Amino acid sequence: MLAHTSHYGFGTVVALSHADALERVRRELAREGFGVITEMDMAATLRKKLGAEIRPYVVLGACLPALAHQALAAQPDAGLLLPCNVAVYAEDAERTMIAALDPEVMLGLARDPALEPLASEARGRLTRALEAVRDDADATPSPAAALEVADEIC
Repeated sequence: MLAHTSHYGFGTVVALSHADALERVRRELAREGFGVITEMDMAATLRKKLGAEIRPYVVLGACLPALAHQALAAQPDAGLLLPCNVAVYAEDAERTMIAALDPEVMLGLARDPALEPLASEARGRLTRALEAVRDDADATPSPAAALEVADEIC
């Protein structure tokens, strides 16, 4: 089960570097049918525009074309609530937070019953993608753990 990171999102911390987590998030989103249509490197943007240094932080705009099409057909202004945003940011060198904006919260703003099943399906797919990254990270020993095992064997 994923934790609520806020009243509008859910996510998990994984034992992966930011780069590895970002790669796995992209892979798992694709497995769930999402295309990444936007990518915002917030650390690079804030460095360039403000000279500010923040932890590695990328926001992916993930889209399920079939669901987006249905949402726009039901309510043209639903485009204001798309895509599904997934934030991937470093907690430290070996741990990364992966958080998703809850589509049920976002599309709930429209108060249109036709959007509820679409939001539910998008939420289910995002949940599975994040859980797959978490489960994969849990199954992969960290470099430090691998060294400990090597020390015990040798």
